Amino acid sequence: MRIGVWGTRGSIATPGPQTARYGGNTACVTVEGPAGTVLVLDAGTGIRIAGDVVPSSARRVDILLTHLHMDHIIGLGFFPVLQRRGLDVHIWGPKTAGDDLRTRLTRYLSPPLFPVRLRDLPAAVTLHEIATADMEIGEFRVSSSFVTHPDPALGFRVATDGRSLAYIPDHEPALGVAQFPVGPQWTSGHRLAAGVDLLLHDSQYTEQEYGERVGWGHTSISDSVAFAKQANVGKLLLFHHDPSHDDATMDRLAAHASLHAGSGVETAAAVEGATLEI
Repeated sequence: MRIGVWGTRGSIATPGPQTARYGGNTACVTVEGPAGTVLVLDAGTGIRIAGDVVPSSARRVDILLTHLHMDHIIGLGFFPVLQRRGLDVHIWGPKTAGDDLRTRLTRYLSPPLFPVRLRDLPAAVTLHEIATADMEIGEFRVSSSFVTHPDPALGFRVATDGRSLAYIPDHEPALGVAQFPVGPQWTSGHRLAAGVDLLLHDSQYTEQEYGERVGWGHTSISDSVAFAKQANVGKLLLFHHDPSHDDATMDRLAAHASLHAGSGVETAAAVEGATLEI
């Protein structure tokens, strides 16, 4: 499968030379299968760029939303493929005890926040509410589970042809834990990440920053590495970068993560525009 990274930030970073390499767009990742299935993971500002990788021959695109915080859906109305008449677009999002997914999405995709309503888009849009589930989308087997993050949030595991990735961009696995990591059976997100070839995981804070933001729903880079090692993943991509972290800071944090991981897991920081094959 081919993975494209189009947005890596927790919120929009100030554009310019200071973020030129790691990028300033918010979360969006594409996954293309060998048979042509296209998944889009989250709809941050990076989804506008992600539209360029969807072939004109595509008849269906699936968008998997981890949650509905604004940085993860703000680009949805600007996704170019939604203007393709007749294209089937399936949007999957977390089920809640309150309003349904359509009601929550149309709070944004309607005036005065957006000029075009969800129901008026040229593409044929179908909404799906999911919780902890396993499903087939094209050649992909997709698993979802709720993870520790407010309002609520899902993580995803995507697998095909013996290859797998986990996408858990907003996650605080150490919340409420006296000493992290604990046993796998007690760790949020472990079912999704266990043994995957590639893990994209929330790594927003330094240890000092996290100490001042416990309970905000995000994690420190050291805890992200500990989670990856516990889950025995092949490679960890640090994701959901803090908008205040410029390229120089990200270089230092990536080096720190690699040192902390040792030989246990390959580690790198996600870079906007990068493509990977697994």
